[in-house]
Amino acid sequence: MHLDEWGLGGRSFGTWITWFLIGGDIYTAYTFVAVPALVFGAGAAGFFAVPYTVVVYPLIFLVVIRLWSVSHVRGFVTPADFVRSRFDSPTMALLVAITGIVATMPYIALQLVGIEAVLKTMGVTGELPIIVAFVILAVYTYNSGLRAPALIAFVKDVLIYLTIIVAVIVIPTKLGGWDVVFGAAEEKFDVAGTGSVLLPGTGQLQYATLALGSALALFLYPHSITGVLASKSRDTLKKNMSLLPIYSLALGFIALLGYMAIAAGTTPVDGDGNTIVPALFQQMFPSWFAGVAFAAIGIGALVPAAIMSIAAANLFTRNIYKEYLKKDATPGQEAKVAKLASLVVKFGAVAAIVFIDPQFSIDLQLIGGVIILQTLPAVAIGLYTRWFHRSALVAGWCAGMAIGFLMLYSVQRVGPDGTVVKEHFGGSAFSLGKLGLDTTTTVYAGFLAVLANLLVVVLVTLVLRAIKVDDGVDGTADTDYTAEREDPSVRDLPDPLDGPGPAGGAGEASPPSVGDPAARR
Repeated sequence: MHLDEWGLGGRSFGTWITWFLIGGDIYTAYTFVAVPALVFGAGAAGFFAVPYTVVVYPLIFLVVIRLWSVSHVRGFVTPADFVRSRFDSPTMALLVAITGIVATMPYIALQLVGIEAVLKTMGVTGELPIIVAFVILAVYTYNSGLRAPALIAFVKDVLIYLTIIVAVIVIPTKLGGWDVVFGAAEEKFDVAGTGSVLLPGTGQLQYATLALGSALALFLYPHSITGVLASKSRDTLKKNMSLLPIYSLALGFIALLGYMAIAAGTTPVDGDGNTIVPALFQQMFPSWFAGVAFAAIGIGALVPAAIMSIAAANLFTRNIYKEYLKKDATPGQEAKVAKLASLVVKFGAVAAIVFIDPQFSIDLQLIGGVIILQTLPAVAIGLYTRWFHRSALVAGWCAGMAIGFLMLYSVQRVGPDGTVVKEHFGGSAFSLGKLGLDTTTTVYAGFLAVLANLLVVVLVTLVLRAIKVDDGVDGTADTDYTAEREDPSVRDLPDPLDGPGPAGGAGEASPPSVGDPAARR
């Protein structure tokens, strides 16, 4: 009956549930299907996900606790709520909301691809796998909200850890040892002429920028922020940022499944590279354990997809519906709209699969990363400074988004024989040669796009401050960013039966500055 309950689980999750929730949120079908598929097809380049998940937690340690504090003091449900209040900019808040929704769709699509890969391996063919995946996800999230994936994330992690521990012991033993596994991979890439077990010199900048760019993007995604805001305290988040790197160890082993599949001679189902891990499990394990592994992959896709659709629905409800369509919406109406919006987002995810048709399913996540990175100046940096002018943030977003899409549009997909098999949106590796440089080196498109974004933001801010253009009023206070749960400024949840409540009062249902500038304290 209340968006804080449906969309944030009552903001009451402790250390263990938060660990499983954020872990289930971050380590998705991207981890269990897309990363090994990339390693299987491209070799060492696929291991970028390991350093990416190592550096991400120190990078965002001090960011997420500030976001938690200000959100719990001011009643923010989404990052766009924060931007609306911090920069007094409904326009930038709307852009952050739209960006979050659009960037989440290809990420949800990646989860659907993971479920589809399992069903294909089980023999379900045609369009039925993706339809079944969509229906399961839609039914799963509509009524239960965030509490359902938070609870089932425990089951998911137990199954995943069990599967990986068994896989890294049993499969290499059956194949003759790790030297056989790596030797087979090296031989395959030498014969194919593409990929390598060692990163080539021309791919090192791409690898580094991809790892850093992905790390910067991860906690800008609405679903990651949803997991953060659902935590009950700053200490809960501090503990989780310290504990979550345990997942990174498992990720390294999961990536090696790509090499194991090469050594085992595993072939993708119907030529679909995304099925390589399910096919490997089916080949190497008895049917009963293959079923356990399939369940692990399926739930590993279902949990994050549910959280992602909930997060996107929160953005639509708070920052589009309530801000522009029905300012006096009650908590119950917000929750109902969010449920419906979560279904629409899933349709968008299916469309992303149909229209993007990526070479590797991981490209769905990387393309989403290019998009969500453009909110970095307003959301992440905005938590520490308000120096950026609100109009400059809009200009930077427009520049970064335009440059990012132009670069993605120009990326071709090239087949093993060197022919172009997809003219546009063939990946996220942008060649610096297209900028007139005499090099074949590539970089992550999102990294260049966010640099252009920041450059525009800084330059336009200098100009607007020089000519003294009004920059609005900050709807937050310095003390908001360090508030602990025990502080009197941290509000309790309102009773959904009481209606919106008085502006600025205790138990207020909406942020003080969302939709009502006069309500700022």
